[in-house]
Amino acid sequence: MLSDILNSSLTSEVLGALAGNLGSDSGSTKSAIFQAALPMLVSALANNSKQSEGAQSLNNALEADHDGSILGDIAGFLGGGGGSGAKILGHIFGDKQPQAEEQISKASGLQGSQVASLLVSLAPIVMGALGKSKREQGLDASGLSSYLGAQADAAKKEASGGGLMSMLSFLDADGDGDIMDDIAAKLGGLLS
Repeated sequence: MLSDILNSSLTSEVLGALAGNLGSDSGSTKSAIFQAALPMLVSALANNSKQSEGAQSLNNALEADHDGSILGDIAGFLGGGGGSGAKILGHIFGDKQPQAEEQISKASGLQGSQVASLLVSLAPIVMGALGKSKREQGLDASGLSSYLGAQADAAKKEASGGGLMSMLSFLDADGDGDIMDDIAAKLGGLLS
């Protein structure tokens, strides 16, 4: 599972570095990651990859730039300033990024600026973990879509309470109760 890869990669040293960058503590940072930020990121990626075009774009991005090697030196990556995180977030959330940050802030208790910093750091790590899963399991675009759907369901179950769907509801632009159509429409060019 993606969360297992991240759990083993986000060591106490890495969580300490992330927390230090945020001006938070390791426990609050870990909770924010696994209870809010990770479910938000994985759900957005999963919903977009339900469209074959989105799945192929994500597959191409993983093959080109995210082989999982970042997981071998996350502390070094964090010390280098976060790399491509802002660009990745722009592709994942588009113009909904401020709302995503606000919802994660509400769910985690971190301030908006802390959430923004956390997401910039976390996005390349999540992409690295996803790239590692793709490589190890031999996933193509279609397999990646199925894998992400399962990971999103697992992340939702791991997140505290039933608040995740209300946290994600801001993505439901047309108010039909289904965020998939809205994310797919807004993020059709994911990571292309």
